[in-house]
Amino acid sequence: MAEDSTDVWDQVEHRYADSTGVKIHYAALGQGPLVVMIHGFPDFWYSWRKQMRALADNGYRAVAVDLRGYNLSEKPKGVENYAMPLLVGDIAAVVKAEKLERAVIVGHDWGGSVAWNVAMRRPDVTELLIICNLPHPAGIAREIATNPLQKQNSEYAFGFQKPDAHKAISLERLTQWVTDPAARQRYLKAFEQSDVEAMLNYYKANYPKPDAPPPADFTFPKVQAPVLMFHGLEDQALLPGALNGTWQWVEKDLTIMTIPGASHFVQQDAADTVSNTMVDWLARRKP
Repeated sequence: MAEDSTDVWDQVEHRYADSTGVKIHYAALGQGPLVVMIHGFPDFWYSWRKQMRALADNGYRAVAVDLRGYNLSEKPKGVENYAMPLLVGDIAAVVKAEKLERAVIVGHDWGGSVAWNVAMRRPDVTELLIICNLPHPAGIAREIATNPLQKQNSEYAFGFQKPDAHKAISLERLTQWVTDPAARQRYLKAFEQSDVEAMLNYYKANYPKPDAPPPADFTFPKVQAPVLMFHGLEDQALLPGALNGTWQWVEKDLTIMTIPGASHFVQQDAADTVSNTMVDWLARRKP
């Protein structure tokens, strides 16, 4: 197979941040304003390869994190080590490791959940917020509690909350969504270096429980940064109804781009659309 000159695999620098004693690995490309990108499940930093290239080519420093438990980041044991405040701290540590105070925060899936929480709880480090296929946590909680189809489609996640769920998971199956054969091999290696129990601790520590009542009062702090959201409409895990009402939880402008034909991994399914829109949206808001 001919080497793809646009592939970032051999072009990134690998660095580490210290998050209260937990080593967080990240890959970095380019120079300029900092954009920190956070992957979801089951994934690793390479999920953002197309966006990293587009951002670096347009004058940004694109940094893609391995979440704790994944690939080259440390993998502390215990559900309590995957509580959201610690995950928020990991991203703040990456911004600090880059010797900056603020960054554009980008997230997909669990990385999207972390990104929302960074924006809500650490507005001091959040310049702008970009989310891929992860409605606001309040929207997801509402839909699980009130929308029978969303609850049904969340069964896999409720299954992940069971004590020994990790024992039934095959690494090969975790790579099935990756369509590029060369990338799939890299994913398999990354998952072999990951801790599957840690991956599922995100669900145990942070995902709504199946019998949770509808949240009567959303006490989330409002996001103070402008927000850009992408949502692939073929996503069956997170239905688009959860996008309704997002404007209640943000203070600045909110842009929602729905993409027909793209599924959950919208940053790969519609890579060019996501990258070009992201670059354009950021260019209009350059600090």
